[in-house]
Amino acid sequence: MEITNELQERLNLLTAKYEAIGQDLISYLDGLLYSEVTTYWDYIQLDTLLSLQKPKTNFPDEIVFIGYHQITELYFKLALQELMCLGKEKTPNKAIFLMRVQRVNRYFEALIRSFSIMVEGMDQKEFLRFRMALLPASGFQSVQYRQIELYSTDLINLVTLEKRQVFSGEEPPENLFPFIYWKYGATEQLSGKKTLTLTQFENRYDEELLDLARHCRSMNLWQGYLKLSLEEQADAEVIDALKTNDLNVNVFWPLAHFKSAVRYLAKSDGDISATGGTNWQKYLPPKFQKRIFYPKLWSQEEKDTWGKGWVEHQIREILKGV
Repeated sequence: MEITNELQERLNLLTAKYEAIGQDLISYLDGLLYSEVTTYWDYIQLDTLLSLQKPKTNFPDEIVFIGYHQITELYFKLALQELMCLGKEKTPNKAIFLMRVQRVNRYFEALIRSFSIMVEGMDQKEFLRFRMALLPASGFQSVQYRQIELYSTDLINLVTLEKRQVFSGEEPPENLFPFIYWKYGATEQLSGKKTLTLTQFENRYDEELLDLARHCRSMNLWQGYLKLSLEEQADAEVIDALKTNDLNVNVFWPLAHFKSAVRYLAKSDGDISATGGTNWQKYLPPKFQKRIFYPKLWSQEEKDTWGKGWVEHQIREILKGV
């Protein structure tokens, strides 16, 4: 084989790369010589991936339930990667900011559009049976979703609505974290006590999430927006990307879950409890929680009616078939 100028240039670059880390290029070329060619199934770990769906019952539709939630977590992982990369940018510009935020928006839009795969893809009677084998596990316990929230906004905006006005927002994370909204979402409907779902989640993730809240104080998406120039902050495309993100995560995604809960758990003679015992009727509708990542971008009227129109319309549509 002829050593062309192009090939020699590549060899020189590789030699310099490995010399910089005290390694010998020849040894690495030997490793390349003996290594197997990569296949698709090995690269994406197909056998392992397809072995991760382990239903607890014999109902076929439980596979749909597991598979969709695993797909959701993979999308969450992609969204988190974008948020973490943007958080590391010391001087982001409009192009970088939009690239990252629009990627997150596309991931959530794909999830929102695909939710019907699960909603329409499971037999209601089967679901109401196999769900009892899942107690007390709940989608409420998705730590990646909580991480996305912490990477998106200042912590004050995640404080439960009833407590939000008590704080200035300048308090250290350890003062705000005990009042974060999800600690009020997984409570028993009648007693108001914490559910096992919540205590499990807190025992497993509270310390980790508080550390992340401290980390994200200066590295969340809103703080990244504030690093842009004033001209870029006022740019319509930038503002639209953030508002789309706000609606996707805090309105359309919870609403997709709410529609599912109404379909499977609402009954004319009284609602069925969620698997984690969460008060889903108050926890899921955006108009009750009013989680808004970027409140300074919305008018007072928009904040006052946050999610109300979407929720009321969907409830009317869904209840027609209940």
